[in-house]
This record gives sequence, C-alpha cells and structure tokens, in this order.
Amino acid sequence: MYIDPIIIQYPEALEKDRFVIATYYCATKRNTNMMKFAAALACEQTCGTWIQVPQETAEVREKCIGRVVGVYETPAYQIEIPNDVEERHFIIRIAYPTGNFGNAQFAMLLSAVIGNISSSGKVKLLDLEFPDSFLNEFQGPKFGVPGIRKLLGVYDRPLLNNMIKPCTGLSPEATAALAFESAVGGVDVIKDDELISNPVHCPLVERVKAVMAALKRADEEKGEKTLYAFNITDKTENLRDNAYRAIEAGANALLLNYNSVGLDASRMIAEDKNINVPILGHSDYTGAVYESPWSGMSATLIGATLPRMAGMDMIIALTPYGKFPMMMDTFVDSGYKMLSPLGNLKAVFPMPGGGTTQGHVEDVVKKFGNDVMIASGAGIHGHPMGPRAGAKAFRQAIDAAVSGQNMLEAAKQHKELQAAFDAWGYYQESKTGIFDLKG
Repeated sequence: MYIDPIIIQYPEALEKDRFVIATYYCATKRNTNMMKFAAALACEQTCGTWIQVPQETAEVREKCIGRVVGVYETPAYQIEIPNDVEERHFIIRIAYPTGNFGNAQFAMLLSAVIGNISSSGKVKLLDLEFPDSFLNEFQGPKFGVPGIRKLLGVYDRPLLNNMIKPCTGLSPEATAALAFESAVGGVDVIKDDELISNPVHCPLVERVKAVMAALKRADEEKGEKTLYAFNITDKTENLRDNAYRAIEAGANALLLNYNSVGLDASRMIAEDKNINVPILGHSDYTGAVYESPWSGMSATLIGATLPRMAGMDMIIALTPYGKFPMMMDTFVDSGYKMLSPLGNLKAVFPMPGGGTTQGHVEDVVKKFGNDVMIASGAGIHGHPMGPRAGAKAFRQAIDAAVSGQNMLEAAKQHKELQAAFDAWGYYQESKTGIFDLKG
C-alpha cells in the first residue's frame, strides 16, 4: 500500500484559512486498514477517483485533495486485535479545501463533507470546524439573543414560547383567539406549528391579520410585547413572496422549516435586506438526518450549528423530557452550540420543546441560565384551567427558577402552577451539577 504523503498530514501543517475540517465516526471490519480507508474517504470527496488518472496532477492534488489529519481508534488497538472483536471503531478527521466549494454555501459544503460517503456504511459526520474567512461570509442571525431581547424589552429572564395547538385545522379567527389567550397569560413568542403554512382553511395573510389584531389587544392588556412567528415554508420560489406578504400584513416574526426547505433557501430569506423580522427555525425532518447512530450527521450539527449559520434567530431543540427520544447530553450540547461564540455569528435562542411542561422549567434554567426560550404547546393549551392559565403557570415557574425559590413552595402560592404540577408532575434530576463526573 502506498499513500501519498500529501493526504496524511498534521492539522498544524495546514494553511488554516484554506480548509474546513470534518470529524467522523466510522466503523469497519476488523481487518480494514484504517489509514487506507481514511485516505479513500478524503479522495472520494475531493479528486474522486479510486485509481489515479492522468489529469490528476500534483498541482491538482495540492490544490484540491482532502487531507487526513487524524485517525483515532476507540478502543485503541495498537498491538493486536482480540479474537472476539468483529468490528473496529474510529474517529477520523479530514480537511477539505474551501476552494472546492466555489463560495461559502451549504449545498456544495455538504456535498463535499457528507456526499457520496454517506453511502459508505457506518460513517457519520459529527462536527465541522470552519476558518474565520469562511464563517465571515455568512451573515448569520440578524437578531439572535440580543436582538430579540431588545425587541421584547426583556433582559433578565428566560423567554416563553407557545405553539398553537391543535397543530392544524383551525381558522384564522380560531388561531387568533388562542394566540390572544396565551399572549395575555405572558407568552413572549408564539409560533405557528410546523405543519401549517398557507392551507386553504387558514390562509397565511388572513391568519397574519387576525392574529396581529388579537396580539395588539393582548399587548395592551398585559403591558408587554408579543412576537408571532408565521410559517412561510413553501416551494423555494415562493418563500420570498410569502415573507413579503406576511410582513406587509403585519407579521413581526417568521418561521421556516429550515431542513425541509434547505439551508441555502433559509439563508436566502435570513439575509434578505427587506426581511427585517426575527426568524424561528423549526427542526422538523432533522431526525431523518441524525437519528441513526451509524450514519448521517450529528444532531448538534444539523440542529444547531448549521441553522445558526443560515441565519435562524431561534431554533427549536427537542428535549429528553417529552415525546421524542432525545438524550440529555445531546440536548445540552445542542443548546450550548447555539449560545457559544462562533466567529462573527450572534448567539441564537435554544427553544426546548416537544412535551415540555411547567415542571421542566427549573431544570432547563439550571442547564442554560436565562438565555433560553422555553417552548410549550399542549402545556399551555391543555392546561386544566385554560391557555391563559397555562401561560401564567410557565411565567410563575420561570420567576421561581430565576429567583432561586423552591419550585414546590412556589406552586403553593400560585393555583395555575399547582394545577400544572398536579396534571403533569415536577421534574428533578437526581444530579444537576454539570461538573459532576459521576453522572
């Protein structure tokens, strides 16, 4: 076996501004030569030939071929492979020249880093590292955490989001009536469900006009501002028109199913200078990408980093609390990836949802602090005392969590919160210290 030294390099030897580094999990048969396998991945996604062809010159390879910058076996068999081992597991890191993508875009980036090799068996893209020059070409969120806080005038607590329930089937007037109740109860940001955009029974523009009129009354009554994210998801050629029509009708926020419409289409809307309202990114269809432990890409990448780069200001994050099989460590990692520094990109609000109730508020705040937007649908609209009381119960829980008050004691002081605990319980991890090595 001969491997060209240009393919196997130290990451320190790279011109940092020229490469995006991808990290993969791979599993192979026990007799696989992993250096050769890693080099084949790097070649397949760049020069793309399994044998060298005449036009693949040294100049072409230096300019375009991928570099293997790390191959790490776990567990690390170095002397021999035990007889009972049938499969070996590796972390592989490959650096791809950004010049291969043409410009800073998602379509060619993803084609390069998880294109053909997504059909190579147990190969999963875990993470991407970008040079500053590449990140700087993305505008990212227009608002993010600081911009949304400024719009709402709320700086000292987590925000509260509500999804209208039922998901679909309501008229504009019925949608507006539910939005009014949850807004008056204290919701900061309400959203359409991901399953409704512009259906016959609830046209987008009619829904905008009805809901925004209801929110005007609600804001006057509660003395706070409410945003409503209207779903404009559609065919790519309709997205811009949907956004413009919604904003012209009074919309003060938008929603995109970013993975369904595509990251570049989402970025097109987010970077449009005529669209100057926050955009909520919904994570539907991402499970098809991340749920396999062996293939696809990680939940943190498709659910946090990439939509943040695409310009989403708030991103739904599925949780371990409710109806979806999300692990707690993945949930925490995704939220931190939305909030941690990333080049010039603003932090975005993680929105834990999918079965979140008032009983989960304390745990969410312990994990993320104030920069989180707690999202609930049925926890508000299904509250035993109605949606207004459901929203009040969330705000009561948020106030108690921020002040450090005992949550069960707070419930004794607020009938709305007590009713929520009686209905759905109070969640408490046995260990909540993030630096606890035992669990």
